[in-house]
Amino acid sequence: IEFSDRLKALHSKQVTLTGYMAPPLKAESPFFVLTREPLAICPFCQSDADWPLDIVVVYLKKASALVSAGQRVRVTGRLEIGSWTDPESGFVSQIRIMDCDYRKA
Repeated sequence: IEFSDRLKALHSKQVTLTGYMAPPLKAESPFFVLTREPLAICPFCQSDADWPLDIVVVYLKKASALVSAGQRVRVTGRLEIGSWTDPESGFVSQIRIMDCDYRKA
């Protein structure tokens, strides 16, 4: 994966994105997947589901109840890019927003 110069310039900076919360694994979680368009199925539950190319993994400041899947949300946190494996879940991401707050958009 090659990241754009614009994205690389935002690495480690505070960013705000608006998108849709993908269906989560459980109702309360320390992270969720943000997509540009709403997803109808849980991508974690379907091994054959195609992930959109423009997903961002959002790590919350603390685990909290998540909004309904398909709900438009606005997230603010520190952007990280590059391959990283979450030590607790084993989930691999290329683009993340860390220490995030979110609210319905």
